[in-house]
Amino acid sequence: MTYNPLLEMLRSRADGEITGIPSICSSHPLVIEAALREGIANKTPVLIEATCNQVNQDGGYTGMTPSGFRLYVEQIANKVGFDLKNLFLGGDHLGPNPWKDLPATEAMEKADILISQYVKAGFVKIHLDTSMACADDHAPLSDTTIAERSARLARVSENAASGLKPVYIIGTEVPIPGGAMEALDHLEVTSPDAAIATYEAHRSAFVKLKLEDAFSRVIGLVVQPGVEFGNENVVYYNPTAATELSAALKQIPGIVFEAHSTDYQPTSALSSLVKDGFAILKVGPGVTFAMREALYGLDQIAGFLDQLGKADSLAEKLEQLMLAHPQHWQKYYPGNADAQRLQRHFSYSDRIRYYWPTDAATKAVDSLLSRLENRDLPEPLISQFLPKVYPLFATQKQKPTAQTLIIEMIRLVIHDYEIACRRA
Repeated sequence: MTYNPLLEMLRSRADGEITGIPSICSSHPLVIEAALREGIANKTPVLIEATCNQVNQDGGYTGMTPSGFRLYVEQIANKVGFDLKNLFLGGDHLGPNPWKDLPATEAMEKADILISQYVKAGFVKIHLDTSMACADDHAPLSDTTIAERSARLARVSENAASGLKPVYIIGTEVPIPGGAMEALDHLEVTSPDAAIATYEAHRSAFVKLKLEDAFSRVIGLVVQPGVEFGNENVVYYNPTAATELSAALKQIPGIVFEAHSTDYQPTSALSSLVKDGFAILKVGPGVTFAMREALYGLDQIAGFLDQLGKADSLAEKLEQLMLAHPQHWQKYYPGNADAQRLQRHFSYSDRIRYYWPTDAATKAVDSLLSRLENRDLPEPLISQFLPKVYPLFATQKQKPTAQTLIIEMIRLVIHDYEIACRRA
């Protein structure tokens, strides 16, 4: 296999270097652009991942197939001048989850097609996730069943690959995608025995299908290091609580742990995660949360400059959109009407991200940006409503555009990951 930043990371760690890689889990074009611009600035590869619900053979909630997603990301890369040799795509939670309401036989047939399309589209990092029970399964599934189904998908992947073959991530001990619904104060860290049992179950299942070569490319195991975020709070990484789990890597050499839901962790916590072996750091809602902060800040600036009322604000337009189409937030945001209104806009779970691609939200954002286009945004207003990025521009003679401010807000988040993952 030619250069792959994940394999390079493993080699570096084997040589004693503390290094990791961030995984950007978002399909929003501004997030992707920000990630690529950060990669250009740091001269580092960029890993962007799509989930099975987001991108699949039926279009997912983005309307994109795996090949369509690749083309979409590459178009953004070409626009910003990012070298495609440094762009790597991953598939997250690939398995029967989008079709789990079907019997297992049918759902796994769909998953076969999913895996095949991702690999044929050139995705080089494949997370095999068959942990979910299908319509005729008895929940929870056993480690053996999960591993056997994962090995089946690995065989499909190997047969679909032409030339370069992907690396694999196994394991499924992660929280609810997009954050927990309840308030949290701590989490149970994966036990070392559970991590090792998952690894061994998969090794055995791969061997039974004569997939030893594929298993040699299993580079990561998903575990719970004790990080998560709820709607209004974050559980921060506690290295002491994860000491035994981290030490378990000595018994399964040649891999690292993959940490999900690392959003909103401070740089110090991200650095500790990488040091302790949780070297693949996934971030999703955290970057779209920053984008929303930027958009709402610009909305405040535009409202002040144009003396517009509440009805004309971006926030109000999104409020009406979310109320009219509550399926993406209603069952995730508990509490009374006031609590739900707060969460719709400001929850760390950031389920507002599902609304940005809609025609109504796109029109509202385009309207906001067009109002600010070709205008000098007053420094005091940037300081007031976008204080996180104000220092980046305060000393520059050329004032930033509205879109630049959005990109830089997102880059601030991604930069923390780059700092944490950079070689010591």
